[in-house]
Amino acid sequence: MFEDLSLKLDAALKKITGQGRLTEKNISDTLREIRRILLDADVNFKVAKEFIEKISEKALGQEVIASITPGQLITKIIYDEMVELLGGGYKEIQLNPTGITVILVIGLQGSGKTTFSAKLAKRLKQLNRNVLLTAADVYRPAAIEQLVKLGSQISVPVFSIDESNALKAASSSIQYAKDNKFDTVIIDTAGRLHIDEEMMNEVAMIKSFTNPAESLFVVDSMTGQDAVNSAKAFNDKVGYDGIVLTKLDGDARGGAALSIRAVVGKPIKFISNGEKLDALETFYPERLASRILGKGDIISLVEKAQSSIDEIDAEKLEEKLRKNKFDFDDFLKQIKAIKKMGSLSSLLGMIPGLGNQLKNVKIDDRAFIKVEAIINSMTKEERRTPKLLNGSRRKRIARGSGTSIQDVNRLLKQFEDMQRMMSRFAKGAFNSSSLRNFKFN
Repeated sequence: MFEDLSLKLDAALKKITGQGRLTEKNISDTLREIRRILLDADVNFKVAKEFIEKISEKALGQEVIASITPGQLITKIIYDEMVELLGGGYKEIQLNPTGITVILVIGLQGSGKTTFSAKLAKRLKQLNRNVLLTAADVYRPAAIEQLVKLGSQISVPVFSIDESNALKAASSSIQYAKDNKFDTVIIDTAGRLHIDEEMMNEVAMIKSFTNPAESLFVVDSMTGQDAVNSAKAFNDKVGYDGIVLTKLDGDARGGAALSIRAVVGKPIKFISNGEKLDALETFYPERLASRILGKGDIISLVEKAQSSIDEIDAEKLEEKLRKNKFDFDDFLKQIKAIKKMGSLSSLLGMIPGLGNQLKNVKIDDRAFIKVEAIINSMTKEERRTPKLLNGSRRKRIARGSGTSIQDVNRLLKQFEDMQRMMSRFAKGAFNSSSLRNFKFN
């Protein structure tokens, strides 16, 4: 979502880089351009105005020391203010140490509440919470069925009733949780327009009756300033504790993410991207600010890797690398681990300095499908000993995988290059030049 914003900010900051000092004129020129960029990105105009004023106030009179450039100094000031704009720091979700923790999920129609509820249930289950999902969306056709299906995927039970009474569904689920020793109840409510007085009153009653430890407003980032307006209306009418941003992996301009906390005054607690039930990130303002300014987010990348790669498998792989016995079975395992972490473009965007360089590079995750098909068409012996793959075997693999011989040859060449690179790494001879001629298509 932030690629275009990041590139434009980078271009604006380059204009001040290389100048000997910060002056009122070059600060003014740069900030005028940044303000225009923020407005183009659909950032609330009052938020953009205050943001620029704070940066200007801090930048004027700053001395540029020999070890940094004016561009670096103003980038640091912008980063600090952006972190503050986004909330200043990580805000943890509240979980009661004893008794039942009730989490109420509210928001507009189509914002992704049901999917988020399941994602949150999965995360809390991993924290050893005994979670119950409550289907309190009694209006949308198949809403209960959707939640039951998602719950079954993560082995979390779903409570529902055969009545069109959302308040009764919510209150009954809490009693059910008490009777069956659940310690966490996540209530998925119906989507509602903020102009629908009757529906807004209903969710206010559910909140009042269930007394949740956390009320989370789920908002679709793709809807721009409409998302900010609805967030404010919901907070004024119902009140909530935190915000969940969905669809940040889309192609919207990103203004809602930058505006919503400043306008509503409530912290962003989660980022929910995609349909996969592990695609949920805790929100860290400093990490998103770093991504927006093109500095990557290596910490989130490492955390994704740690959650996707089994420690025992990693140790086995390390041992194979030492002995130079990395084969296609290992390669296939690594592909599956990478796919668990998310899309390639989002992962590469977390690497400092790489996101902006990939603007015009098309990264197609479907390339993995072709690679997996080719490997799956090999025999066990061929996977373990790629040297067996002569011309006739390659033809058979191409036919079996629905690819061409050229595709098979290309993969084998890339695999040989990877083996050589890993062999050097295992021997301690690896350096940046090892990557110079290696390319994965």
